[in-house]
Amino acid sequence: MSSTDGVRADWATKDFYAVLGVAKDASAADIKKAYRKLARDNHPDSHPGDEAKHDRFKAVAEAYDVVGDPEKRTKYDELRSAYSSGGFGFPQGGPQGPGYGPGFDVNDLFGDRMRGGGGLGDMFGDLFGGGRTRTQQARRPQRGADVESSATIGFTDALDGVTISLRLSSDAPCPTCSGTGGKPGTKPHVCTECEGAGFVVVSAGGAFSMNETCPACNGRQLVYDEACPTCHGSGRGTSARTIQARIPAGVKDGQRIRLKGKGGAGQHGGPAGDLFVTVKVRPHAVFGRKGDNLTLDVPVSFDEAALGAEVRIPTLAGVPVTLKLPAGTPNGRTFRVRGKGARRSDGTTGDLLATVEVQVPAVLDGPAREAVEAYRAATAGKPLRANLFDEATS
Repeated sequence: MSSTDGVRADWATKDFYAVLGVAKDASAADIKKAYRKLARDNHPDSHPGDEAKHDRFKAVAEAYDVVGDPEKRTKYDELRSAYSSGGFGFPQGGPQGPGYGPGFDVNDLFGDRMRGGGGLGDMFGDLFGGGRTRTQQARRPQRGADVESSATIGFTDALDGVTISLRLSSDAPCPTCSGTGGKPGTKPHVCTECEGAGFVVVSAGGAFSMNETCPACNGRQLVYDEACPTCHGSGRGTSARTIQARIPAGVKDGQRIRLKGKGGAGQHGGPAGDLFVTVKVRPHAVFGRKGDNLTLDVPVSFDEAALGAEVRIPTLAGVPVTLKLPAGTPNGRTFRVRGKGARRSDGTTGDLLATVEVQVPAVLDGPAREAVEAYRAATAGKPLRANLFDEATS
């Protein structure tokens, strides 16, 4: 049904007095009394699974939301009077009156309002308070809460992907009272604070007001004389569950993974929230990681770096590769071994970055010491730091 600013055109055809079972000139006290009795007799919490009772309860709440408010009731009576008499373009007598042809649509009366102009929507736009009854606001579907968790996985699991088990605790209805907040065996009655609406209207300063959850019933619309001994009337508890979570290949240390629909359960038919897992990756004894590349420090001797050599190095897959060092390789030089790194999201892999670390022996035996001393003598005429002082003073 079309609406604008909360105005539903079909409400012009509804008899809210008949819904409540009272006369059009009924006093406010009689209307309130009739509403409370019908709300109590048809409340969903008292009739779980009874759709007819649920629908009846919604209709009663909708009717009381209008005729239970003096200002809204006045405007509603004017709207109904205009509709029944054919005023403002309404067909006289309602659906059966003259002028009500097959091409007539009540929504057309609000069309100007929908297109940005005037029309009945301007006159009665605030009649229904945004188009939602108080019960509908309290009972609208609500998305479940997002849940945060963390998991620590191994270095290779982060590269290859892994399925892990997570133990989660989340908010849930109290298992003793099933979320009602009342002691089992006791009967509920309509909350007198909010009159079954689930919220109260509070002043926000000046001419503005806002709705807040009723502090007496916590939005449940019913109260119990005795509170649940487990949740002390809150209706909430905690539930523990274990889920299987798939950590994708290539995840990095500290990365936050979103698992859609694995969070807290929704309320009143709303969807579940999401689970966010912060992944911590244990370091490897040999390999490191830089983006999609793996890193490896390769110790080499002085003669291997100076004369050149072929050095076997490991890979994470377990199959070693040979690294060819050219003569005169400096300390800290990095060699790239392609395709031996981390797996990317597109199925390709990064590289292995092998960095040379020239080792200096802590202790030299006789022949080795003699060889080093001979090398020193052979290179004595080529001081390494000849330009160091010149450049420092230039």
